[in-house]
Amino acid sequence: MAEQFAPVDIKDVEKKLEEMHIKDLEVSGGRPLKQPFSIIVAVLGVITSLFHIWVLTIHPIDPWYFRTLHVVLGGILLFAVVPAARNLGKDQPHLVDYLCMLMLVAPAVYIFSVFDEWIYRVGVVPTNWDFFFSVLFVAGVWEMTRRTAGLPLAILTIVFILYGHFGNYLPGLLYHRGYSWERMFTYLFSLDGILSLPIQASAHYIFLFVLFGAFVEASGAGKFFVDFARCIAGRARGGPAKVSIVSSALIGTASGSSVANVVVDGVFNIPLMKASGFRGTIAGAIEAMNSSGGQIVPPVMGAGAFLMAEILHMPYSDVCLAAVIPALLYYNSAYWMIDFYSAQSGLRGMTREEMPVFRKIMLEKGYLLIPLIALLVCLMVLMWSPYRAAMVGIITLILASWVRRETRMGFRAILKTLSDGARGAIEIIATCAAAGIIVGVLTQTGLGQKFAMIIFSYSQGNLLVALIFTAAVAVVLGMGMPTTAAYAIAASVLAPALTREFGIVPIAAHLFVFYFACLSALTPPVALAAFAAAAIANAKPWNVGWQSMRFAIAGFIVPFMFIYGPAMVLQGTTFEITMVVITGLLGTMSLAAAVQGWLLTHVPVVQRIVLFAAALTLIIPGMITDLIGFGLLVVVLGFQWVSFKKGQTAPVQ
Repeated sequence: MAEQFAPVDIKDVEKKLEEMHIKDLEVSGGRPLKQPFSIIVAVLGVITSLFHIWVLTIHPIDPWYFRTLHVVLGGILLFAVVPAARNLGKDQPHLVDYLCMLMLVAPAVYIFSVFDEWIYRVGVVPTNWDFFFSVLFVAGVWEMTRRTAGLPLAILTIVFILYGHFGNYLPGLLYHRGYSWERMFTYLFSLDGILSLPIQASAHYIFLFVLFGAFVEASGAGKFFVDFARCIAGRARGGPAKVSIVSSALIGTASGSSVANVVVDGVFNIPLMKASGFRGTIAGAIEAMNSSGGQIVPPVMGAGAFLMAEILHMPYSDVCLAAVIPALLYYNSAYWMIDFYSAQSGLRGMTREEMPVFRKIMLEKGYLLIPLIALLVCLMVLMWSPYRAAMVGIITLILASWVRRETRMGFRAILKTLSDGARGAIEIIATCAAAGIIVGVLTQTGLGQKFAMIIFSYSQGNLLVALIFTAAVAVVLGMGMPTTAAYAIAASVLAPALTREFGIVPIAAHLFVFYFACLSALTPPVALAAFAAAAIANAKPWNVGWQSMRFAIAGFIVPFMFIYGPAMVLQGTTFEITMVVITGLLGTMSLAAAVQGWLLTHVPVVQRIVLFAAALTLIIPGMITDLIGFGLLVVVLGFQWVSFKKGQTAPVQ
């Protein structure tokens, strides 16, 4: 059951925003450092932020150097502020922390000194020293993971490492030749392992947008954005979270990246949700859910849609039209998930008296919208890279803060924000580095590619089983590479088999694969969108990942709908398409009510079971199943109406 909240008083919201500075981005559990350690860490944070700005916008360096230093600098900050245990170094780093720092620094110095030879030996013919320093680096990353993400992800990385070495003892398709410790550990310390896509995303995108979020809060723009959002959707339950639906869909369809969408959109929406009473974990999960759905929204849909049109030899406009109804159902479910959660948690809308005056706030602080507008223009009109757009946003925000005295950022405030922003990114650096270990093992052993054979060996002609396996493969592939790349691999192997072996409509088969490649950003253990949202929300990455899957559960069901009912992708008569839209909207609403335990009022367990059955039967195409689902929904609504009249619970908004 959702955590209960008292109704949010508008004065409490304003007080929260005044107190909600960059400390909300700091890693939970960090120790309060005494001087001079706090000064040293602050200086290191400033250096880390300036290093990223310099490399990304002024002087690019080799990916080996940049990504390695990204992990090393983040690791040093992490070991300085997050203790290994509660009783080790309460107000200053312990000897253990210095040893952990050395485990990252020494390997970096080593590979930089022998770089020209290292890149030809790594993962193939490593020397003893290559192996020694690779083990140190992997162990240092593992300790970073343990201190931030906790034991589950740390244990999982160990399981994958063991699989990479002992795979020759496993049966069937899980078998692989097995790699020596030397080859495997040096491979993990490479651009195919720890320094692969997750760390690339962290270094290139996430870091600067977390820094941008730090400047948003430090400049006082956060309070203005809260007021602005209250004017737009303040009257509705969970208003800021519902605003996230619109903004994430608009940004995500153009960016083509769930992670970029989270870090662009989340720096505004997540603080708004937290200030309105949402827990940090839930705020991050909602943002990850909405941002991951952006890639399936026409007309742009990211680069994957262009690739789909090329593979299918059909006009791009046809692909976009086919994606309209699935995208509508995804965000319809998101709306009701947010609304029912808000009702269950006591997050009410505001009265007219509590609403800010739109004209007044725009006259007083409307200039603080300029950085957001500049950011969106750079991303969606000028098509600049996300990190360049983030830098424009930061610079514009600093300049805009000088319009009025109360928002003005001086030199000292800028330095403090640079330091705090770096500290706010260290948890996501650790999590992405650990994800790189999993990606490296999947790549080295070929386990990702073998999933295709596993699917059709074990489905034995059963379409539902084959679809479940196909979804699993698309998700696994999406964990280790961009959506476009994951879709390209899955589409080349899985989609043709679905159309050839099971007679599925080609556009439906390809959209099915594309959907799950997008949703892989929400699925632990490598849920990059959820991890990015967690960094901004100051929440545990895995908790955000599981909650985002819970909120986005309809997204995992909708693809099955257009496989069994091609009318959803406009392959049918007008009547069939109309019916699938109506029943789909009702079905996703019923599913949200079943998950959140709220419809008109609190939903008892038995009614939740009935609602879930209604959702499934409404989602499954067919006149009989639609009538059954509609009947079950009407029955529950009848009981809900009686309970509502007795309890006088606020109706759904």
